[in-house]
Amino acid sequence: MSDSYLKKEFKEKDVQRVRNIVNKDYTAKTQSSTGYQKAYKKYSEGDTWEEFGKKWTIKNGIKQNITKLDSAKKAARVPLACPKCEGSMNHWLAKKMYKIHGFCFDCTVDYEAKLRKAGLYEKYEKNMMKGNAYSFVNDLKAYVNNFVEYESTFVTEHGDVEDWNNNSNIQNKKVLDGLDEYLKIIDKHFS
Repeated sequence: MSDSYLKKEFKEKDVQRVRNIVNKDYTAKTQSSTGYQKAYKKYSEGDTWEEFGKKWTIKNGIKQNITKLDSAKKAARVPLACPKCEGSMNHWLAKKMYKIHGFCFDCTVDYEAKLRKAGLYEKYEKNMMKGNAYSFVNDLKAYVNNFVEYESTFVTEHGDVEDWNNNSNIQNKKVLDGLDEYLKIIDKHFS
């Protein structure tokens, strides 16, 4: 009966592990292994490369993904300091004026004061209001064109596009004519 306990044969790695423990070398390896090791390429600041179907770059020592929306993110980002006066951009008015003019609220006030002094403020104000109106008009045109184009068409659950209104061309023409009249009034007002 005592033979059954000692029939187990010890492998070399088991013996080596016990030797390491006795010698108090707890981190030593008991076996050597081989395998695949990925080829590592070191990139430096500003390099761009493609890996796993994505584009990557290194900016300020950090590996970053390059996406299609990077330019939009950059345009929407407000800096910590004003590029003109290097003042803080913490105030909500500073952030708002940066998005419009490209500098903080205080610089905007100084800029407008210089325009008043030079007698150009009324023209500047009219151009700002005209730009806002034209932006509104462009948004309105896009909305109306979308409404006219897709008002009476519906997509079925099979993916077919159905037109349910045969008289929509007459109604669409009326809507577009009304929009053109409205745009003429706006143009006349801002000329």
